[in-house]
Amino acid sequence: MPPGNKPDVAAATPRVAVLGAGSWGTALAAVAARRHPTMLWARQPDQAAAIAAARENARYLPGVSLPAGLAVTADLAQALQFLDTPAGQTGGAEPLIILGVPVAGLADICQALLTLLPTLTGPLPHIVWTCKGFEKHDGRLPHEIVRDTLAGLPGLRVGVLSGPSFAREVAQGLPVGLTIASDDPDVCRRTTTALHGGAVRVYAGDDVVGVEVGGALKNIIAIACGVSDGLRLGTNARAALITRGLAEMSRFGVALGARADTFAGLTGLGDLVLTATGDLSRNRRVGLEIGGGRKLEEVLAGGMTAEGAHAARAALARAAALNVDLPITAAVCAVLFEGVAPMTAVSTLLARDARHEGGELRAPD
Repeated sequence: MPPGNKPDVAAATPRVAVLGAGSWGTALAAVAARRHPTMLWARQPDQAAAIAAARENARYLPGVSLPAGLAVTADLAQALQFLDTPAGQTGGAEPLIILGVPVAGLADICQALLTLLPTLTGPLPHIVWTCKGFEKHDGRLPHEIVRDTLAGLPGLRVGVLSGPSFAREVAQGLPVGLTIASDDPDVCRRTTTALHGGAVRVYAGDDVVGVEVGGALKNIIAIACGVSDGLRLGTNARAALITRGLAEMSRFGVALGARADTFAGLTGLGDLVLTATGDLSRNRRVGLEIGGGRKLEEVLAGGMTAEGAHAARAALARAAALNVDLPITAAVCAVLFEGVAPMTAVSTLLARDARHEGGELRAPD
C-alpha cells in the first residue's frame, strides 16, 4: 500500500471494505472512513491509483473530496486481507464488507469471495449489498444471487442496505436516511456501527424482500414519471403515477413474501419519491428524454444509465408468473421495448376500468 494511503483511524475499531468504486460505493466508503479503518476496492488499477493520488473519484464523483484516511486498492485479495487482522487488534469485532457493485456484477464478486474468504484467519466478515434490480437473465433479486452463489460458505451473515440516497449528496455530508435489512440482528448492528452518525441515520429491519422490491421497482416508476413530465402532463399526473406506482410495488412485493408496511418506509415511498422527482435521478432523466421523443437506444448510447429499463422486463415476467398486475411497469415495457408511443401508453393506462382503491396492500390469505 503506498505511503500516505493507510487509514488514520485507530486500529482498535472494526474494519470496513467497500468493493466497488462507483458513485455509491465511493460515497459509502467516504462515510465509513470518517469513523473506521476503511478500504475501497476499484476494479481497474488506474482508477484506484487516481483516486488514491487525488483523494477524489473524478469519474463518478468529480469535485467531492474523500477522507485522507480512506485506503484504495485494485487488488481484491488485499482488500480482504485488510479486514483480516488479529482479534486482539480489533477487539474481536467482525469486519464488514459492503458490496457496491451493480446487480450485473454481483454474482461475479460473490464468486470471487467464495474463493478468497476461506483464506482469512480472522472472523468471517458480515456482507451487505447495495445494488437494486433483477439479474438480467433469470430475474433473480440480489439476495437470491447471494444465496445461490455463496451457499458454500456456511454461517455467512448477510443483508441489504438501501434507501433514498443520491451518492453525491451523501459523499458531500448532506443528511440521509438508510435502511439495513437482514434476518440476522448482528448484521444490522454491525452495519449501523459502521455508518450511523452525523448526517447519516441508519434504520434496521428484517424484510429483505420488501427492501429489494422497493429498490428495483422505484426505478421503473421513475422512468414512467420522467416520461409523463417529458410529455408535459403536469404534476397531477406525476402524483398519480407515484401513488399508483407505490401500490404496484407493494402488490408485487407482498406476492413475493414481503410485508406491506415496508413500502411505506424509506426503501419504499422514500426511495420512490426521491427517484421519481429528484433532478439527480438517472431513471427520471431517461424518462424525460423518451417523453421528449427520443428512443431508448439513443438515450443509452449517449452514456445514460437506466437501471429501471433493465428491471422492467424482469419484474413483468416474475409478476406474470405470480398473476400480479403491474400496469405501469407494462406501460414502461411497451414504450421502451415494443415501439409503443408514450402518449399511446398513457392512454392505455387511462382507459383501465375504474376500481376500488382500498385493500390492495393486504397480504393474500
